[in-house]
Amino acid sequence: MQTIEYFKLQAKNLHKDFKTQKPYFDSELERDLFEYSPTFFDIDPLITDFEIDENNFTRMNALHIIAKLAGFTKWNEMVKASEWALELGKLLFDNMHKIRTEDWEFYIRDVENQHGVLFTNEGKFDIFKQVFADVDGHETTGWDYRLIRYVEPSDKVKKIKPRKKKKKKAVEITVLPMKGIRLKKFIEVANWKFEDLIESMEPEHPEIIRKLWDPEVYINQVITPDKLPIDRNYALSLVEAFLIHHFIDLDDMGDNSDAK
Repeated sequence: MQTIEYFKLQAKNLHKDFKTQKPYFDSELERDLFEYSPTFFDIDPLITDFEIDENNFTRMNALHIIAKLAGFTKWNEMVKASEWALELGKLLFDNMHKIRTEDWEFYIRDVENQHGVLFTNEGKFDIFKQVFADVDGHETTGWDYRLIRYVEPSDKVKKIKPRKKKKKKAVEITVLPMKGIRLKKFIEVANWKFEDLIESMEPEHPEIIRKLWDPEVYINQVITPDKLPIDRNYALSLVEAFLIHHFIDLDDMGDNSDAK
């Protein structure tokens, strides 16, 4: 199988897994969410780590995710890549249980700096095989998003080797302030609950409340250092639960502002 066709197959399988999507109501978060019954990929961590829009996941989105898992920035970059770059990407994809693409980039850059050279993709391929692919014992600090691993035997017939799914570790917040994707998720939840309160409580001056609303400031008031470490899902539930009190304070400030 040509390397690019291999990646197209992975994207097809990823898209197929997303099509198992079923809505359900989460009583703790009091909102509609989705659950999946995947065969090939661990969908939940992919959604979180790659900020996937669950309401609009297309085959093209799947291609982009697969490209990123192979060390490329997007699918269009992958299809224009050299054969050696694609082969290196396949090694990265097939060995994500051993090393993250980010850690590989740090590793190879450090080796290049130490020796004062820039390796070609063929050279990087050889190094990856010698140091990681052909060596047992490596274990990634990241997440292996695959539920199955592909083995290519000598007769070139693809066989699928099932892999026991790892029990997910609870994700904890241990450092404040939150940044990046994690902060974005909390802001998303806070904004969703804020809009829900706007609709359900029908404040007299919603436009003033919107101007006063700062989700990041509110989140920092709820998730404080004395609560660390704290389970991420529990922290999200606190952000939703306590927003009603903050909303009432904003409403009072809005009334006072209007009175002036």
